[in-house]
Amino acid sequence: MTTATSTRVLDHPAREEIRLEGVLHALSDAVRLRIVRDMAREGTELSCSFFDLPVTKSTTTHHFRVLRESGVIQQDYQGTAKMNALRRDDLDALFPGLLDSVLAAADAQSARLDG
Repeated sequence: MTTATSTRVLDHPAREEIRLEGVLHALSDAVRLRIVRDMAREGTELSCSFFDLPVTKSTTTHHFRVLRESGVIQQDYQGTAKMNALRRDDLDALFPGLLDSVLAAADAQSARLDG
């Protein structure tokens, strides 16, 4: 009797396949930017359930897919949980200062609008 194992592996672009326009598109949405800001602040892998987003589950799945397919995040299954990590090393190597600049601008905007 053969036992089938189901390994769920998600496609991610290799570092050299990540394009600036894809990263900028991914970061241009307020919900996706919020996800990236949370991930940068926490500095560790986070499950999808960590994020309390003002959108439906299917829309949340879409946002994570856009971030993954653009090369902004890495997603891996750990048991039944989908874990998310910011691909900071790849983004910093390809686009030095971009992520830090975007995060600083988002923080400044948030302080301006909320305060």
